[in-house]
Amino acid sequence: MKPLERILAAAKASPRRIVLPEGEDPRIVEAALRSVREGIAQITLVGRSSIVEQRLAEAGISGEAIRIEDPETSALTARLAAAYHALRRDKGVDGAQANAAVRAPLIFAAMMVREGEADGTVGGAVATTADTVRAALQCIGRAPGVGLVSSFFLMMLCQPHHVKKGAFVFADCGLVVDPDAAGLADIARMSARSYQALAGAAPKVAMLSFSTNGSAAHERVSKVVEATRLAHAAAPDLVIDGELQFDTAFVEAVSAAKAPHSALHGEANVFVFPNLDAANIGYKIAQRIGGATAIGPILQGLAKPANDLSRGCSAEDVFSMIAVTTVQAGVS
Repeated sequence: MKPLERILAAAKASPRRIVLPEGEDPRIVEAALRSVREGIAQITLVGRSSIVEQRLAEAGISGEAIRIEDPETSALTARLAAAYHALRRDKGVDGAQANAAVRAPLIFAAMMVREGEADGTVGGAVATTADTVRAALQCIGRAPGVGLVSSFFLMMLCQPHHVKKGAFVFADCGLVVDPDAAGLADIARMSARSYQALAGAAPKVAMLSFSTNGSAAHERVSKVVEATRLAHAAAPDLVIDGELQFDTAFVEAVSAAKAPHSALHGEANVFVFPNLDAANIGYKIAQRIGGATAIGPILQGLAKPANDLSRGCSAEDVFSMIAVTTVQAGVS
């Protein structure tokens, strides 16, 4: 079974309530309808009722199978505003400001998740990543014991030309710009858990660098070495190694030559990059030159799932992210 097929099967086995704050966008509506038809999620579309209903009508169906919430008229607005006020009062938000804030679809959707009206949310087809992530952090917040919210891309190598096939995690490609050693260790441990949840296989984590086992001396190499030590100390059973160059982590023959004692043996499936520059460039090279399918950025470390989309996303991309969010909701 291909990696995405496994995720879809897991979502169908336990569909969850996913709220989409950009319910007026045709791509979102198309993905929502497909999600309902294929049974991977129960969908709520947030937006102006008249426009959402028009989009559904253009697709040739009524909105009976899809819940619509218009923040201007919803029966939930007053309760969500009160909850938002209680949450943000210490930040100087008064009642009137809270009432205005929850009328923004991103905030409305995130508060639905916080208040148990939905199990997860997916946005970012229209909104910026900054706005999407801010709403998630403010309203949903971090999971207990999590020091850092980060992100990853699920990279699918499924094409005939891919010598090695399967699902791989690249982190952090979209959120944390320059983590210190402790932050990098957090990203490694969370990415391992995310891989286990989505791929259903044991994670093998490579902490990437331009150096392999001391082949270069630099403070940036030292950061990766320390991050590896911290991650292993916090999760002794985790299969992890670093610092490693990418080919050493990915190619068995190179691993045997450069790092013969590595626990990974060139079979890493979770790749933790030292900073956002490297990770963002790396995933885009794998996608655009290597032909990998990239799903993300997927957020990790939140109390409940909330995920971001690219503003250039397709309906297919939205559908895949709904499936991922459903699976995350089942294990959170």
